Amino acid sequence: MDFSVPQEITMMVETIRNFVKKDLDPISQQVEEEDHIPEEIVEKMRGLGLFGLSIPEEYGGLGLSMLGEVMVQEEIAKTNGCFRSRISTNNGLGSQGLILSGTEEQKKRYLPKIASGEWTACFGLTEPEAGSDAANIQTTAVLKGDHWILNGTKIFITNADCAQVATVFALTDRQKRAKGGITAFLVEKGTPGFSVGKPEKKMGLRGNHTNELIFDDCTVPKANVIGGDAMIGQGFRIAMQVLDKGRMTIAASAVGAAQKLLDISIEHAKTRVQFGAPLAKLQAIQFMLADMATQIYAARQMLYHAACLRDQRGTSVIMEASMTKLFCTEMAGRVADMAVQIFGGMGYTKDCPAERFYRDLRLTRIYEGTSEIQRVVIARELLKD
Repeated sequence: MDFSVPQEITMMVETIRNFVKKDLDPISQQVEEEDHIPEEIVEKMRGLGLFGLSIPEEYGGLGLSMLGEVMVQEEIAKTNGCFRSRISTNNGLGSQGLILSGTEEQKKRYLPKIASGEWTACFGLTEPEAGSDAANIQTTAVLKGDHWILNGTKIFITNADCAQVATVFALTDRQKRAKGGITAFLVEKGTPGFSVGKPEKKMGLRGNHTNELIFDDCTVPKANVIGGDAMIGQGFRIAMQVLDKGRMTIAASAVGAAQKLLDISIEHAKTRVQFGAPLAKLQAIQFMLADMATQIYAARQMLYHAACLRDQRGTSVIMEASMTKLFCTEMAGRVADMAVQIFGGMGYTKDCPAERFYRDLRLTRIYEGTSEIQRVVIARELLKD
């Protein structure tokens, strides 16, 4: 397959590479310690268009192809993972339901604000009793007059504490559930009965928060059903379409982080002297570096190929997206482990970037579909009649 990259994407990637080097890398440790991204950095992200990478140009976004988006996501993932997470929901989970299924009125109302970064969007699907089993959600929505009344709780919601609008999935028919009984709603900050819980204490990704979304007789206008009345009951289908795309950007972040780990491991191996010679002279270290580079190369080719397929087909690539997320995130976990090993005792300390990447990358095998769920999806597609 021809991976020819348009000049505008090449230029965008170079711009992001410089931004990472000049603005993000120098404060990565500060953000880790303070658990907060400075507002001036968020403003620079807005100026670069990072909040609207995937949003169509007609609504104020950059309208990048899937290949262009994964290349940009890969580049920004070469620094602290919280920076990529800060823009991720505007480009993926938080906006894609609107882009794929929203009414024109809804798109014009919300997408320009999301694309500019004026508003942050989030995605409310996961619940205490519904993680991988998304069809088991318990949050309900009952129609009363011209409003829906939502009750329930969502957990692990990325960017919930800074979001102005959330895509929320709720049961509108308990009997049908995933087969016509789940509906997607747009819930704005400040809506009566809607509140956000405290940030969860996570293993990694400090600087980017996840919180509960709490709905206590939350009153949502009928006009805020994504896609309007015709899409009542179609929320589960919307959620699966959104996750399909998101899996490819998670794969891109894993590839970018793995590449950074390889780069710093090579530098360390060349400069760290043991037994009178650089680590790079030891065959054991050479073999780890060779394995890291080979696995990254394979993962990147898979990622770009799947992205090109999606661009060419103009539709989802269900099996390829799951294969890509599975392979790339598992690969990144292995690379992170080898990087810590190459750094030795230093790699186990907070001052070493490898330690942070090691923790942050662990999540990539869990969110937006665990590795086990990806295998289920792949097998299901293979076994279709």
